Amino acid sequence: MQPVEEPALTPELIRDRYDRLLARLRAAATDADHDPALIRVVAVTKGFGIVVVRAALEAGLSSLGENRVQEATDKVSAAPDADWHMIGHLQANKVRAALRLFRTIHSVDSIELLDRIDRIAHDEGRRPRLLLQVNIGDEPERSGFDLAWFDGQVDDPRGQLVDALASIQAVEVRGLMGMARYGSGDVARQFARLRGLRDRLRVASGMQLPELSMGMSADAEEAVREGATLVRIGTAIFGPRPDHHGG
Repeated sequence: MQPVEEPALTPELIRDRYDRLLARLRAAATDADHDPALIRVVAVTKGFGIVVVRAALEAGLSSLGENRVQEATDKVSAAPDADWHMIGHLQANKVRAALRLFRTIHSVDSIELLDRIDRIAHDEGRRPRLLLQVNIGDEPERSGFDLAWFDGQVDDPRGQLVDALASIQAVEVRGLMGMARYGSGDVARQFARLRGLRDRLRVASGMQLPELSMGMSADAEEAVREGATLVRIGTAIFGPRPDHHGG
């Protein structure tokens, strides 16, 4: 079989895919008795160049996501008015650069990283939105807070986690992020567990924690049914990532 040729990524095509996706997600939310108005799509531009970023903005997409500080730098410079989200693993030595690029960081995966972001944000005069990433798939190679440790902390108002959240000064922790284990067959259960952890942490910490960042192209509808408010979508909007990451 000949490979199917991917159509050119025009603003019109991007908008059509986005609208169809959002309609499906809102329907899934409504079916599960969640407010469809709370869903926001973060369009993941990882692997695509500046031309695609500009096409996405022309299509009316405003929230864009990147995995790596290095790849995001030129894109943010080309589209500084977009709402940029850091969704990949953040190394401690890249925190200052990340805070200058991203308004929201989904991937805070340790108390030490949370403290470091808070200190540097204070120094830089910034107030980023943060999400705590939990390894809900319990995968050794995946970033995120250890699932068992986090589960043991969320109910403890005197525990290390709640204490760290009470100590922050410059950042705004908005909720949790997680990625379901691929091919596990229990994706919905993993997302439901993240929601449960968020709900319990709300009680112990007294924080609102309105956001749940979960779901990608392959499992977005399951995530929304379990209460996702931020859904990270690349392929369903932009198609397969190209082999070459030119501008």
